[in-house]
Amino acid sequence: MENLQNILIIGTVWPEPDSSAAGSRMMQLIQSFKKEGSKVTFASAAADSDFMVNLADFGVDKENIKLNCSSFDDFLKKLNPDLVVFDRFMTEEQYGWRVSEACPNTLKLLDTEDLHTLRYARQKAFRQNRTFKIDDLLEEEIAKREIASIFRCDLSLVISQTEMEILNEVFHVDLSLLYYLPFLLPSIKDQDISKCKSFEERQHFVSIGNFLHEPNWNAVLYLKEEIWPLIKSKLPKAELHVYGAYPSQKVWELNNAKQGFLIKGRAEDVNEVMSATRVCLAPLRFGAGLKGKLVDAMRNGTPSVTTSIGAESMALGLEWAGFIADDAITFAEKATTLYQDLHIWNSAVRQGVLIINQNFNESAANYFLVHLSKLKSDLVRHRNHNFIGQMLNHHSMASTKFMSKWIEAKNSNGSRNLL
Repeated sequence: MENLQNILIIGTVWPEPDSSAAGSRMMQLIQSFKKEGSKVTFASAAADSDFMVNLADFGVDKENIKLNCSSFDDFLKKLNPDLVVFDRFMTEEQYGWRVSEACPNTLKLLDTEDLHTLRYARQKAFRQNRTFKIDDLLEEEIAKREIASIFRCDLSLVISQTEMEILNEVFHVDLSLLYYLPFLLPSIKDQDISKCKSFEERQHFVSIGNFLHEPNWNAVLYLKEEIWPLIKSKLPKAELHVYGAYPSQKVWELNNAKQGFLIKGRAEDVNEVMSATRVCLAPLRFGAGLKGKLVDAMRNGTPSVTTSIGAESMALGLEWAGFIADDAITFAEKATTLYQDLHIWNSAVRQGVLIINQNFNESAANYFLVHLSKLKSDLVRHRNHNFIGQMLNHHSMASTKFMSKWIEAKNSNGSRNLL
């Protein structure tokens, strides 16, 4: 990647790989860039957190930036990156026009993480107690922003095959503007699985997920109110251990030792938690993207029961590493079966290895980096063929630019008035 030696990533937040799948995904990208010898700078306007990764440990420069402030322009011109990666479309909205203005020849890459439009449309349909329809996406207000951001960028990373199809077929985004890049994971070897605890050495159920993410919180409520009582009636000695970063008081209030429903809070080591548990439960009723919790389960030899949305775009034609069920009664029945049946459990463990090795191999990063390098070399022609992107950059750059400058001037005048 001789033409992509200097890379800037603009983060919505600082990476927390132990808190969310998005944090893990970001670190996979960073490590892929570093492996090729690129200099990587990670910048964000977010406040530091207690659980953010120490970027210096990975040879990454950390830069605190401001929203709606021309100091970013000065920083950008000085850095002069070959590639800018926007972490989700909101950062592209804030900083995309500044990158285009200060560094017009810089390649602009959007990491979508998951398709927010899909997640919000499904969530709205769920709350309205109706079936989600594909046309709901066209009515979702956030779609106008997210799809516009995708067109303004030179390339967008998409983590799910389902979302690739939606972007291409529903929103008519040309495939030249999209790149499918799922989780980048090392292959699971036979000796890795042999080191995992056996069926007999494990006990209880686990649910895990960042509580700030609405689909996770809803899944925990679903477990508490409908699914767990059914499982508990069949397995009275079993417990459900619920883990997740950033639990609120309302989360802690769900803890009930008598029911075996135990809120554990943040998992210090997800691998340790998963490897000691017999079955992972992920009854997600809305959401998008790929589910890091289910990847963690498969990597630790832990079968799972999830929904169609939970398993979406993960098995890709292979059988699931456990069961898929979309109603509470069936979900509880499948969870009970998986918990008790050694043969089915062992088969699910092997299936998880197959899914990881076939669908999420880290070698995909090599092809991605080659694609980026070629795109950088052919950037003028690529942009000329993205007329909608040129049009949106022309108009939105003007409106976003002047709104940002107005906010900056307002803040500056406010500061002087305080003096």
